[in-house]
Amino acid sequence: MAARTGGAGACGISLIAVPSDAQGFAVGKKLDKLRARSSDTTELFFQDCLVPARYLIGEENRGFGYIVRHFQGERLVLASFANGLMQVMLEEGVRYASAREVFGKPIIKHQVWRHRLTDVVTLIEASRQLTYFACYRLNRTGHALKESAIAKLFAAESAKKVANEVFQLHGGYAVVEEYPICRLYGEAAGLTIGAGTSEIMR
Repeated sequence: MAARTGGAGACGISLIAVPSDAQGFAVGKKLDKLRARSSDTTELFFQDCLVPARYLIGEENRGFGYIVRHFQGERLVLASFANGLMQVMLEEGVRYASAREVFGKPIIKHQVWRHRLTDVVTLIEASRQLTYFACYRLNRTGHALKESAIAKLFAAESAKKVANEVFQLHGGYAVVEEYPICRLYGEAAGLTIGAGTSEIMR
């Protein structure tokens, strides 16, 4: 966990490993989430919890710096996840639009949706290139805080736009659990929160 061990601000944070049998440590209820349901998320309680100093990770009061450096990789993972999710949503949209007929022809034959899906393809490609560049910078220099934040911001916001487009494309069927877009829409919604919100990225 991250805990305040020093003064105010980022310089007073330390990382501490808390043994599961530590006195005062308790696990609360499992949280029911909109997305990432395969990853358990629970409440954790530290009531007068005492942990021996040997459980300190790294140097005291340097924890925030460790977290920020770790975020480079985490943000690139989420950007890559968003890119993959967008590709899946696009494929679902094209599949549905090719099969569903409106006014005597498949939805995908209507120019308005051909244009909107082209915008989706453009967003996905731009997002991929930003992610690839951030990965390149991290591999070459070991430092890509700005590039990973940009990639994560763009990918996460783009995923929500793509989800909205494909959701709209499905019409009334979008809210039916039988259709993958119903679940994928929820997955996209949380991407602008994890590993730092879009506001933090900016």
